[in-house]
Order: sequence, then C-alpha cells, then structure tokens
Amino acid sequence: MQEIILESLLDTIKDTVTLIPFLFITYLVMEWLERKTEDQSVAALARIGKFGPVFGAGVGIIPQCGFSAAAASLYSGGVISVGTLLAVFLSTSDEMVPIFLSASVSPAAIGKLLLTKFIIAMTTGLFADFLIRVIHYTFRTHKHIHDLCEQDECGWEDEEGGIVHSAFVHTAKITVFIFIVSLAISLLVGFLGEEAIASFLTGIPVLGVFLSGLIGLIPNCAASVVITQLYLKGMLTPGQLLAGLLVSAGVGILVLIRTNRHQAENARVIAALYASGVAWGLLIDLLGITF
Repeated sequence: MQEIILESLLDTIKDTVTLIPFLFITYLVMEWLERKTEDQSVAALARIGKFGPVFGAGVGIIPQCGFSAAAASLYSGGVISVGTLLAVFLSTSDEMVPIFLSASVSPAAIGKLLLTKFIIAMTTGLFADFLIRVIHYTFRTHKHIHDLCEQDECGWEDEEGGIVHSAFVHTAKITVFIFIVSLAISLLVGFLGEEAIASFLTGIPVLGVFLSGLIGLIPNCAASVVITQLYLKGMLTPGQLLAGLLVSAGVGILVLIRTNRHQAENARVIAALYASGVAWGLLIDLLGITF
C-alpha cells in the first residue's frame, strides 16, 4: 500500500510540474484576450436579439471563466433569451483547452471538439428559443445589479497586478486542482487497476454519460478539470467527455441562482442544460464520433 501511495504521489508531482509552463502561457494569452474583448462581447450579446444563440455559442467556446457568469446576469435581467443563455453554458469549456494543450493533444482534435460544442450549443439554443415562442411561454425576470462573479476558483474578476499576476494566480489554482484530481485518479488506478476502472466506465456507456453530466454540474472550474483528466487517462468515452463538458458551465450556474429570484425558473434552466448535455453525449457515442 505504501509503495502504491508513494509511486502515485511521485508520478502526480512529476506530471503536474511539467504542465505548469504550458498552463501559465495559455492563461496569459487567455487573460489578454478576455480583457481586450469581454466588454465588447457582453455589449454585443445584449444587442444581438434572436440570433443570440449563434453569437453566444461562438463567444462561449473562447476559454474563459467569466463569460458564462456575465451571460447569467444578462439573462437574470431579461436582456438575453434562455436559448442564448443555454448556448453560452453549453459552449463554455473552462479548463478543457488549457489542459488539452498542456497534455499535447493535437490542435486538430481540440478544434474538432470545439467546433462540435459550437454546433451543439447553437442548435440547442435556437431550438429552445423557437420552442418557447411556439408555446408562448414568458420568463418573469427582473434585473439585479450584482458583481458578476465573486469566486476564487477561476480568478475571473479583474485583479490588481495586470494580466501576468492574474495568469499566475489562475495557473496556481488550477495546478492545485489538477494535482488533487490527478492524485486521486492515480491512487484509484493503483489500488483497483486501470483496466478495471476503464472497463467499468466504458462498460456502462449510457449510465456513464449520465454520471459524467452530473460531474459537469459542479458549479466551478473543478468540473471540467475532473472530466478532462479522466478522458486523458482513457477512462471516459467521447460521449461521456462531451456530456460533462457541455453541462460544465463553470460559475455561471452559481451566478444564475444568485441573480435570478425565480428559483423554479433556474431549476428548469439547469434541468434543460443537463438534459441537453446528456442527450448529445449519448448521440455522440451512438454515432461513434471521436476526437
């Protein structure tokens, strides 16, 4: 037992340390992009009208934690539609892109996954808005003035010290997440065996998609870290990966609950998000699509 623990600890430290430079560079670029484009993106989203799901899906795939929070607040104020909110939530990937890049996943595979998420988010958002217009349902929302994101998992809010400081803080926090998740997975593999775990998860493809979607509902950046790490370890199918990442809206869900007074409405949005992620994940595995 001690040998397994020591080996898992050393392997996790080694693997995590090698990721740090890649993560820092990636987050440095992300911070720059977010600070340069975020205000314009939010303003455009508020003006885009019935094409909101198309724009929301496109902006949502840019790796950042803050946009899902901004979209939740805009929705709570009645500025954007539920379809646009779902499109943003479904396309958001949080930590998937940085972790994939640091793990040397091919740009083609990452691009294919992001394109798939964009198409799914756009289609689902447009369908949701169309369905609501058909049944003439009105969402009773009232605008609230709140900070968009008071959380210390993602470091979205503007921090003093510029983009270098923000990128460093973000890298440090995600490195801790990755270390904890990787160590837990490594210990699990060491005690149970990788083949046993992989066969369990892939042996129940339908239930596995539902379980991955539940992990995705964790309302912070840890969800996408867990899902991505499990996929890189070969323990999730493409459908399970996609279901978890589609549902993983980062802190957007927390901001939605905080800023929208109608909790029954929030529950319906979250249920629609989960159902959409699971349905698309099942379809991906059924069609045999890989990334």
